Amino acid sequence: MEPVPQQQQQSAGGPRFTLLKQSSLAPERDDSVTPEPVDPRVRLMYMANEGDLDAIRELIDSGTNVNFTDIDGRTALHVAACQGQTDVVQLLLQRGAEVDPRDCWGSTVANSVVTLTDLFVEQPLADAIYYKNDDVIKLLEDYGAKPPMAPMHVQNSREVPEYEINPNELDFSNSVEITKGTYRIASWRGIQVAVKTLGEKVFADEDKVDELSLLQKIRHPNVVQFLGAVTQSSPMMIVIEYLSKGDFRAYLKRKGALKPPSALKFSLDIARGMNYLHEHKPEAIIHRDLEPSNILRDDSGHLKVADFGVSKLLKVANTVKEDRPVTSQDTWRYVAPEVYRNEEYDTKVDVFSFALILQEMIEGCIPFSTKPETEVPKAYVANERPPFRAPPRHYAHGLKELIEECWSEDPFKRPSFKQIIKRLNDINNRFAQKRCWKVTPLTCLQNLESMLKKDRTSPSSRSSSCSTMR
Repeated sequence: MEPVPQQQQQSAGGPRFTLLKQSSLAPERDDSVTPEPVDPRVRLMYMANEGDLDAIRELIDSGTNVNFTDIDGRTALHVAACQGQTDVVQLLLQRGAEVDPRDCWGSTVANSVVTLTDLFVEQPLADAIYYKNDDVIKLLEDYGAKPPMAPMHVQNSREVPEYEINPNELDFSNSVEITKGTYRIASWRGIQVAVKTLGEKVFADEDKVDELSLLQKIRHPNVVQFLGAVTQSSPMMIVIEYLSKGDFRAYLKRKGALKPPSALKFSLDIARGMNYLHEHKPEAIIHRDLEPSNILRDDSGHLKVADFGVSKLLKVANTVKEDRPVTSQDTWRYVAPEVYRNEEYDTKVDVFSFALILQEMIEGCIPFSTKPETEVPKAYVANERPPFRAPPRHYAHGLKELIEECWSEDPFKRPSFKQIIKRLNDINNRFAQKRCWKVTPLTCLQNLESMLKKDRTSPSSRSSSCSTMR
């Protein structure tokens, strides 16, 4: 026997569909239920919930309004989006369902320079995002659904964060893509900035919002300056300082293998930036996605660590873990094996990545350049590491040993960035001394030759010489 959906007593606003999942912003109710004959329009919503395509077609063909809204402003499309009924969503859209109908639940953000009233009114796409129905999300976006806000799902009024940037202040009229489309150049309050557009689910929890508040306070010459973010409207964006020299990946591709002094200089920049993040109090910041494309060059040629899209905060616990296996990673070549195995990890995952970048600078090629991207982390798990092919003198004074310690299979054996900085300074000084000994004799010979040449061409020298001969 077919169950009857619950309906509230008819009111001026019409019936209410209250079966199973509700709008992601809906308040909890203790409605008294009174059985009534099922309204065909509510039956449409019920069938959307059940995924009964034939019944839905029959109801629509008989004249039932596909865009009927109940007392809460919800449509059959809202229900199907909540339940993850992809086939139903597609059928409703094909039959004329509005892609962006809004239900009645909303929240006004107080104390905002920009009025955001009615911004949190819920749509099917926001419901699909909230319930993590990825296929429905893609389908709705294909039909042009654009949520007016980031899915933060607040149930009460809240203040706009200090870092919030009004998207209307970002001018993309002369925008160009940088770092392979990850960032775009924009103008903000008269200055050039780099803007990264984020996925709709990035800030769906308060932890990510807390991270942005923390990033706002970070100040270090080797860390890219976070300027603000757009989280109260869609698309969500992160705004950082613009560095005209581009990312380190493009630089390495252009330059190839670097000489040890240059590699050491850049390594110290990265290590200092990462040490600042790891030593940050009260919460260490784990980058977890450290690679050349996430490192930028400033006008003076120094490097700055950038892109904290997947960063983790190391709070009271000594380790953290991904909420789910990391299967959507764009680049696997620099990811520590413990992350790939979905194990708990700490700051030492960044040390592993650092070792690969340092070796890449010396070798002039990416780690395991002949292996497909997806095979590289499997090699790391099997304790394979990229081979050392550059001349041994390029790894002199303990540089090779440092790299091997940094990518150790056991995270506990990897040094901290504080220790890495000390060792890099020692190695750099020894390379400098060796270079000085090579240069000094040549300089002395050049100076002697210059003095003799000057002596031969000087008139006073010739006069003196003649007098002596006489």
